[in-house]
Parts: sequence; C-alpha cells; structure tokens
Amino acid sequence: MSFDLSLIAVSLPKILQGLGLTLNLLAVSTLFGLILAVGILLMRLSRRAWLIWPAKAYIYFFRGTPLLVQLFVIYHGLPQFGFIRQSVLWPLLREPYWCSVIALSLNTAAYVSEILRGGVLGVDKGLIEAGKALGLSKFQRTSRITAPLAVRLALPAYSNEIVSMLKSTALASTVTLMEMTGVARTIVADTFAPYEIFIAATIIYLVLVWIIQTGFTLVETYANRHVRKT
Repeated sequence: MSFDLSLIAVSLPKILQGLGLTLNLLAVSTLFGLILAVGILLMRLSRRAWLIWPAKAYIYFFRGTPLLVQLFVIYHGLPQFGFIRQSVLWPLLREPYWCSVIALSLNTAAYVSEILRGGVLGVDKGLIEAGKALGLSKFQRTSRITAPLAVRLALPAYSNEIVSMLKSTALASTVTLMEMTGVARTIVADTFAPYEIFIAATIIYLVLVWIIQTGFTLVETYANRHVRKT
C-alpha cells in the first residue's frame, strides 16, 4: 500500500475551506449551550422539586444518549410529524445547519450545566458565611463570591468540553453540511485515498485543539493570578 505525502499537502487547503463552518457551528452552539446550561443549573440548584426533576431528566437524557442519535432524531425524525412541518419551527428544522446547532447546543448544555454545578458546589462554604457576616445580600454573594470562584473552578473541565464540541461538529457532515469533515469526505470520494485525506483533517483538528487548550490555559493563569503557589 503506497502512501502519498504530497496528497496530504494538497488536501490541507481544500479541507480548510470547511473551517469557517466548523468554527461557526462551534461558536454558535457553544453560546446557545452555555445560555441553556445556566438555566438548567439554576433549576438544579433550586429547592423546588418541580424544577429539579425536569433538569435532572434533561441532563440524564442528553448525557445518556449518543449525540449522533440526537442529531438524527432532530433532522430525520421530527419532520415526520405533520404538526412540526406546520409549526413556526419548521423553517429552522428543515435546515441541516440549524438542526446541527440545535443538537449540539442541547447536548453541550447538559454537560456544561453539570460542570458549572461542580464549580458552584466546590466553592468553600466558609466564604459564603463570611459574605453573610459582612452583610452582603444573596445577589452580592452570588455575583462577587460564588460565581467568580465557580467559573475559575470549572474552567479546566469546560475547556475539555469545548474541545469535545469541536470534535462533535464533525457529525454535521452526516446531515450534508460541508464543514471540514464533510469536505474531507468529498475529497475521499474523488481520490479514493482515505488515509491521506483524513490524516490531513487530523492535522487541522490537532492544531485547533492546541489553540483552544492554549487559550484556556492563558485564561486559567490569569484567573488564578492571585492564588498563592505552594
């Protein structure tokens, strides 16, 4: 079996044509997922059962089923219902881009909400009690003590989730979107050289992962600048 290094070099710029869509899916889904995750987090931290149990069920479902299955249910399954095709959601659900964004957002929200909850629960209760002793209101304790510390504690796990999200955008190619993996698959269909093409795609993904991890490392370093090293 021959291995053509020149084909890897030639394929790199072609695969990069899908980089814009990959980053778009990552950014939009991450934003929507984070907003939804905060809402789920507030439900989980509530003392009301009618808020806690729906949040738990949501997290269990989206963490317990494969993202690919969730994407297929949204893209292929929902259009089977007539009331969906006649609803105001149909202009979105008939587009593979928005189906991908919805699936990615719903999935990451379940994981991020648990990451944030871990950060909140990791905040030293003594600091909260100190805030009460200083006369801070609940909002002030949350905004000035709990939230900043929880975010700092959650950053390492959240960076891993962003990396996971980047890799998950490749699933959008299964619903006809031409992000990087989708472009790579079309090149494979033309060249019949899957090894070289997907190695080229792997190189790009590895570079993107390095950029994301480096960026979060810098953010973590800045966030922990006041922490005394022992």
